[in-house]
Amino acid sequence: MNLKTRVLGETYQFRDLKEVFAKANEEKSGDQLAGIAAGDSRERVAAKQVLSDLTLSDIRNHPLLPAEKDEVSRVIEEGINEKIFREIQNWSVAELREYILSHEATDSELKRISRGLSSEMIAASAKLMSNLDLITAAAKIRNITHCNIAIGQPGVLAARVQPNHPADHVQGIKAAIYEGLSYGSGDAVIGINPVIDTADSVKDILLMTKEVMNKWDIPTQNCVLAHVTTQMRAIRQGAPADMIFQSLAGSEDGNRAFGIDVALLDEADDLIRKEGTSTGPNYWYFETGQGSELSAEAHHGIDQLTMESRCYGLARKYNPFIVNTVVGFIGPEYLYDSRQVIRAGLEDHYMGKMHGLPMGCDVCYTNHMKVDQNDMDNLGILLSAAGVNFVIGVAMADDVMLNYQSTSFHDIAAFREVMGLRPAPAFEKWLEKMGIMENGKLTAIAGDPTIFM
Repeated sequence: MNLKTRVLGETYQFRDLKEVFAKANEEKSGDQLAGIAAGDSRERVAAKQVLSDLTLSDIRNHPLLPAEKDEVSRVIEEGINEKIFREIQNWSVAELREYILSHEATDSELKRISRGLSSEMIAASAKLMSNLDLITAAAKIRNITHCNIAIGQPGVLAARVQPNHPADHVQGIKAAIYEGLSYGSGDAVIGINPVIDTADSVKDILLMTKEVMNKWDIPTQNCVLAHVTTQMRAIRQGAPADMIFQSLAGSEDGNRAFGIDVALLDEADDLIRKEGTSTGPNYWYFETGQGSELSAEAHHGIDQLTMESRCYGLARKYNPFIVNTVVGFIGPEYLYDSRQVIRAGLEDHYMGKMHGLPMGCDVCYTNHMKVDQNDMDNLGILLSAAGVNFVIGVAMADDVMLNYQSTSFHDIAAFREVMGLRPAPAFEKWLEKMGIMENGKLTAIAGDPTIFM
């Protein structure tokens, strides 16, 4: 490999592929914290120039984290379609980028070649793209999945109702569910982050959500976002779970910090397929976010964008119903300001789509970041244009349990209206039956949860 180049008369020699990947990244406070970021914009351009000339074979033959040392690397390597890889192995990263953005690369063709790409190759292409490139490429790809209903169709923007409660009070959660439903949200999932990580608490919440779904004949899915082992205990005790949830990292050590490994995910996958209450065939909900591996000291000197792409390589193994990047949740140590949060959200969405995943995004930030709600409005519209499968709805955009800011139920209604998008077809029919929506528009009773009382 040639890891040397000249920019404006100055020679840059990079140590290895890991350094090229890190320094070709757009500016991220997490990479700076890790001490692996480019020193200035000129060095970043030099790294991008070197990266653009590398071939896909170069990347595969010089793994950033070898498979014999990491089980996520093994999952990614074993998932590559060798026949397709051989067709494109001599492409440079620049040629891969050009092809992805070309008119020739349609939805079906991008899905085909993605099976021959590793997560690192997809990450490399993202590093050479502008924000508009990321939107353009992702908008071509429609990854449709089915749990109880299907989402991801062209022209559809689904929404997760996130009715969290600071004490896991079942009636409080139910009230927030009804508010979200009244605004047309909830087709992706009714998903609750619990305060109390016990099987009994998870079971109580799942029973309540399933009761609400059955009472009002709501075509959607339920999920409680406890640790996967807690959900497994609840399911074995008879809790009605439509799918199962877990946060993922891009390295074996990072997943160990989450209390999981591939063997545990395999066990959970077998359980939800046998004892879950949905029709399937997609039964998983995964969450990710740039910087999680660094916070666990499990990044192995690899930049946070590439580690995030590796999360999607692991998620791909389980054919999930939904995946979302919780883009600004970790804090300014990893994404410092609105520019970095918006960039990361577009990167993650593109990389997930290129892995064949049904990508959503929690368009969010913490209160100590240099970000505000206007920035989230911007990212929400950009992702809607890029064909995001779903976004998160929280009452008034303020999660009182997790103490961070997201998008509100009425924000999602606005995204749909401005961008000409609609709820999932089965869910829209239910909204029309309830009088909440008519001809793709919310009616006068929308936003009034007392219709369920």
